[in-house]
Amino acid sequence: MKKDEQEARKAYLRETEGSVASFAPGRIEFLGNHLDYNGGLVLGAAIDAGIYALATPRKGDGFRLFSESFEDAVVETGLDDFSRQDGKTSWANYCLGVLKVMQDEGMAPQTGFSLTFTTDLPVSAGLSSSAALELATALVFSQLAGQELSRKDLVRVCRKAENEFVGLPCGILDQATSAYGRKDHLVSIDCEKEDFTTLPLPPRTMIWVFDSGIKHDLVDSQYATRNQECKEALRLIRELKPSFSCLAQADENVLEKAKMPNRIRKRALHVVREQERVRLFHEGLEKKANPRELGRLLTDSHNSSSELFENSCPELDALAQSLAERDEVLGARLTGGGFGGAVLAWTTTEFKQTDADGIARSYEKRFGHCPQTHCFSPSKGASIEERGQA
Repeated sequence: MKKDEQEARKAYLRETEGSVASFAPGRIEFLGNHLDYNGGLVLGAAIDAGIYALATPRKGDGFRLFSESFEDAVVETGLDDFSRQDGKTSWANYCLGVLKVMQDEGMAPQTGFSLTFTTDLPVSAGLSSSAALELATALVFSQLAGQELSRKDLVRVCRKAENEFVGLPCGILDQATSAYGRKDHLVSIDCEKEDFTTLPLPPRTMIWVFDSGIKHDLVDSQYATRNQECKEALRLIRELKPSFSCLAQADENVLEKAKMPNRIRKRALHVVREQERVRLFHEGLEKKANPRELGRLLTDSHNSSSELFENSCPELDALAQSLAERDEVLGARLTGGGFGGAVLAWTTTEFKQTDADGIARSYEKRFGHCPQTHCFSPSKGASIEERGQA
């Protein structure tokens, strides 16, 4: 290393003395759409892209939040007087929510800090940048406070922050997948019992994501409406089966007997059938079934999301259909909350960037804008990072 580079490195380390760092990956919801808050079994994958956080202690109780993705939306406030943000600084609510929960539980920093985020994760593409932001934040806060967080507590704190401070009634999928990720594996989550395991994906397969370019704000979208519709379905089912604690416990025979509006029945039918698809995929991986047989479950999942749960849109339907027609694609489905965002394609290694570009050009001719394409590998979960040495 040249002398000027050495001096610059030493100056950086002096300036950031006491700093702590973390990384949290984005996640792909592989199979199990809207099952997490319905107590179902879901499959996700942490990906090899995410959010990096660097926190430096400050004197006093003031703190500063800065993200390279929102350079003109810096938040500066204090440990005792912060509040929920609106408008362009609303991105910070995910961090502030984590701070509030950790304060309530006696795990938060007692002095101020500067917290900076960088990312290589596409925003609003259904990859849960929000959960990655929460987990990266919680990991640096725990270090600043001299606390240790188990992965299970990490998931719990971040989900509580999103439910209660941000106001999104999400389940546990996003935070758990980002926390428990493992290279070349899916994360299997029993959302009712909050149990987490990993399953190896078949070799010579790949995961692609096609960002439709249709942005969604889940707090202001129909996500909360779907959540309430599922709660209503469970309430009506419990008139027949009082012992049921979650909608995913139901089956089609129960739905046939329960009295409910057609709209509510459709939502419940999606949940019940989606749960069965996840069970079959899980079982198929354990038995090393033909990936093409398993891939059809993903395509069936998209059709159910579109027709029964109605959280798709024409752009997502078009992408899923175009992908499913390709021999190299094992299955394709919307991923994430829906109402925009992205489509996941599980492919063989024969699917190349040129194939992805062809799908994108066809989409552009129809809808007037070109979707972004990404190829990801299942990767490690959230972790504390080393800041580096001089």
